[in-house]
Parts: sequence; C-alpha cells; structure tokens
Amino acid sequence: MRPTVHDIAAAAGVSLATVDRVLNQRAGVRTVTREKVEQAIERIGYVRDVAAANLAKSRIYPFVFILPFGDNSFMRGLEAQVRAAIGRSAVERTDISIVSVPAFNAEALVAALDEARARSPAGVAVVAIDSPDVVAAVDRLRSDRIPVVTLVSDLAGSKRDHFAGVDNIAAGRTAASLMGRFLGGRSGPVAVLAGSMLVRDHRERLDGFCAVMKESFAGHAVLPVIEGQDDPALAERLVGEALAASPEIAGIYSLGAGNRGLIAALKHKSSGSPVCVIAHELTQHTRAALNDGLIDAVLNQDAGHEVRSAIRVLKAKADGVAVIGAQERIRIDIFLKDNLPFEEGSETDAPFERGSNQEPEQGRQD
Repeated sequence: MRPTVHDIAAAAGVSLATVDRVLNQRAGVRTVTREKVEQAIERIGYVRDVAAANLAKSRIYPFVFILPFGDNSFMRGLEAQVRAAIGRSAVERTDISIVSVPAFNAEALVAALDEARARSPAGVAVVAIDSPDVVAAVDRLRSDRIPVVTLVSDLAGSKRDHFAGVDNIAAGRTAASLMGRFLGGRSGPVAVLAGSMLVRDHRERLDGFCAVMKESFAGHAVLPVIEGQDDPALAERLVGEALAASPEIAGIYSLGAGNRGLIAALKHKSSGSPVCVIAHELTQHTRAALNDGLIDAVLNQDAGHEVRSAIRVLKAKADGVAVIGAQERIRIDIFLKDNLPFEEGSETDAPFERGSNQEPEQGRQD
C-alpha cells in the first residue's frame, strides 16, 4: 500500500493542513517545518497522484518526446516506455508524440526542437546533445514558456527545467570502484568504450570513472576512449583491435551502448587473461553476458521511471506547482550474475522493467 498524506503528517509530526501547504508550495510554513515535511516525504517514499487532480480539471497535456533513433538497445527501451505512456493517455490525460532524430546529430536535434516549439506543446522531453546550438534551441522553448525536461543526458548550460536521469558522475565513480575491486592484484591498463563524447552523460561517466581510478587504483592506466557511436559493428571492430594491440588490457568499462559489439569482441578474444568488464543498462544481451561470465557487473537506470518522471515534471511545470525532488530521483541499480532479477520472458532487447505487481502505474513509488 503506497504512502498517503496521513503517513507524511505522522512521520513529520505535523498536521494535514501543514502537509497540504508544503505540497502545494503555499505560504505560512516555517522553514524548519517545511524541511521536516520534505524529509518525511523522501523517507517514506510518498508519490503524489497528480493524475487524479488532472482528471478533475479535465485538462489534456500535449507533450513532445525527442529521442535518437538507431541501434541503441537502451534508447529503444526508452522509446518503448514512451509508447507505454501513450497507451495510458486516456487515464493520464496526455497527448504524447514521439519525434525521432539521428543519434549524436546536433543539427537535426536543433531542427526538431524548433519544430516542437512551433507546435506550442505543454512540454518537451529530449535526450540532449551538449552543444551551444542545442542549448540555444532549448532556451528558445523556455523563452516561449514551454517546459523542457532533459532525459538520460543533461544540458546543464541551458535553461531546461529538470533532468530525468541518474547522477552520471556517481555512476562513473561506482563503475571504477567495482572495476578496481574486481581486478584485485591483477595488473594491466583499463580500456573505455563510449558512444560519443558529444553527450554529457558519457563525459560525466568518464570523468567520474577516471577520478576514482586515479585516486584509488592508480596502478591501472586508463587508455584513450574508444568511441563506438553506439554502433555494435563499429564497437566490435574497435574493441577487437584494442584487445589485439594491447593484450595486457585487464578491464573494460563500457559507459554507453554498443554492448552487443563489445560482447562479440570478447567472445572472439584469443586465449589469455580474463578481462573484467563493467557495462551500463540491463538488456537481454547484457543479461546473457552476465550469466556467461563475459560481463562482471551492469549499472542500470530505470527507463520507465525516467519517462514517468519527465511526464510528472512537465505536468507540474505546466500547472505551476512544485516538483517533489525525492519522487523524481533516479537511482543507480547494480546487477551481478548473482542478483539478476526475474526474467519476464521477453525476447526483445529492452531494458529490464520491474513487474506491475511491484509498482502500480499510477502514483507508483519510483
């Protein structure tokens, strides 16, 4: 049973009226009391059911999701979650459209953002490319008072309203801690496979990873980044070439997509010392590689939570109400071979989703 406003009041030791004032950002609450309520909200995992209020107001929210197309398993899973949200449109009173753009193409992304602006939607969610032109396009949307949420990869230099994604620096630091501990006393450098350094999430993961490797595992040099453009064939060739050129490589950190190519290269690796591999996103392929011992650990972000969070934030911004930070925090999950969640039987290469029996769609405790 999910927490209610009564649970917040009990946990914070305040009245229901005080909880209501905090949730609706009304005056008349002391700072210390407001902080107690917000801490209680985070502690008990309260999720506000905005959908009920929207039903009462009979408002329809037109939203645009701008996503990269291409052979990226995680992005295809993210798109599947947006399509699932489209399926809930009648209940959630949304009118969601998906615009697909080439991956890592700033010019195409700018054009899509400007086209969305011309449609005057209630909000835009976008997987961002960190470039001045994209920042300017997002700021043009905001100048028209159109809320913008960045998904997965942030655009911190812009006036965007919210970022729905994990702390990517923390993700990189976590990957390095796992790498260093798994390597133990083994020697050798560590290779890094990225999609493109044009996206902020990849750069932040790399920064976090390199910082911890330098601080705590300086004996393992980090080799120059391999940019596979999230293309499995290209990633397979580049990783294979790196392993052949440097057979002493002790570990590989795959901080983006392209994991199918990485897995293929590992399968074709000539005999020698095993390579410790830390990757991102639990898909059918990385799950199988965990089971086969080709990947040691996978850091995962919940694409469904990110999409639901983006919709909640865009609705809140459109209505001029506060965003509950604790509700929108996206966590980093770590999966090993030993703690893989139940496989639901899908043959598609989509990110793992928790079963609906664990998390109800409406007001779910994300």
